Amino acid sequence: MDIPSISDKPARERILLTAHDLFYADGIRATGIDRVIAASGVTKVTFYRHFPSKDDLVRAFLDHRHGLWMAWFVDALGRLGAQQRIGGGHALEVLADAMAEWFADPAFRGCAFINSVVEVGGSVSGASDISREHKREMVEVIAGLLPETLEAPQRTALAQAAALGIDGAIVKAQMGGAASAREAVDDLRRLLQALTAVTSPPSA
Repeated sequence: MDIPSISDKPARERILLTAHDLFYADGIRATGIDRVIAASGVTKVTFYRHFPSKDDLVRAFLDHRHGLWMAWFVDALGRLGAQQRIGGGHALEVLADAMAEWFADPAFRGCAFINSVVEVGGSVSGASDISREHKREMVEVIAGLLPETLEAPQRTALAQAAALGIDGAIVKAQMGGAASAREAVDDLRRLLQALTAVTSPPSA
């Protein structure tokens, strides 16, 4: 996933992009405000004018990450041929291909939303709400890969099951190296194939 350069950006954007990289790579709790200020090249006065507290910065980071990741996710599904597979019984499997692409990114450090809920949970007001909304939108995109002939409740249930499989694969990939990432993708693909079988009409 391409991360925008902070060169020549306005101060608020430099702070946010710097925080994005540091929070995602090293964790929210491990990254202090002074480090963000130094790395973004702003003064404390400038920082606090844009972000009165670290909690404000965390919420902005999650909002920014949501937009960045969802844009990549939708683009990846398109590049990998999701639309062409819909109706052919293999649309869900494109999710495994997308995850394989993400897991191979050297910057991959798991799901920023799972990580943030584990790290800060309810201590940062709104963080869990943003994370839940992120997952809800992911499910919505996945539901769009399923045949329109399915009833809405079944589409939602299958999309939620696929999303749960994605989250499990993300955590497994994050816990190990390249071998764990490959295993996570293979496991996810098997799960998606099983879910696809549920959507397929019975043989005559």
